[in-house]
Amino acid sequence: MKVIFLQDVPNVAKAGDIKEVADGYGKNFLIPKKLALLATPSTTSTFETQRRIRAQKQRQTESEINELAQQLEGKEVILKAKAGAKDRLYGSITSADIASELQNATGLVVDKKKIELDEPIRQLGSYEVAIKLGKDVVPKIKVIITEKETE
Repeated sequence: MKVIFLQDVPNVAKAGDIKEVADGYGKNFLIPKKLALLATPSTTSTFETQRRIRAQKQRQTESEINELAQQLEGKEVILKAKAGAKDRLYGSITSADIASELQNATGLVVDKKKIELDEPIRQLGSYEVAIKLGKDVVPKIKVIITEKETE
C-alpha cells in the first residue's frame, strides 16, 4: 500500500514522504490516526500543489525577514528614563519598551519576544541588543539609555 505521510512518524518517514507500507499498518494505524493518506493520483497531485504553495510562501516570508533585518541592522534607539545615584534607573527597560520605541522611531514593527535581553536594563549607558527574527537572521541594534531631565 502506498501512502503519503502527513506528519513525521519516527523511524518510518517524514511529513510529505510517499512510501510503500504494509497494508495492515496503513489501514489500521496510519490512516485512522491521520498520520498518512492513501496515495491515489488525485491526492498525490493535490499534495504536490500544496507543497509548492507552502514552499513559495516560505521563500516570501524569508525574503521579508531578510529585508526587515537589513532595515534594523545598526539602528539606534534612544530611551529616556529617570535615574538615581550611580546612574541606576528607577525601574528598568524591558524588551517591550525597546519594541515600542523602535516602532515609534523607525516605524518598523518587531515583536517584543524576538528582542533578546538576558535581563532588563537597569543602568544608563549604551547597549547592543540582538533581535532574533529567524533561524540565522539576528540583526543588532544599539540601545542608548539617557537620563530624563527633571523639572
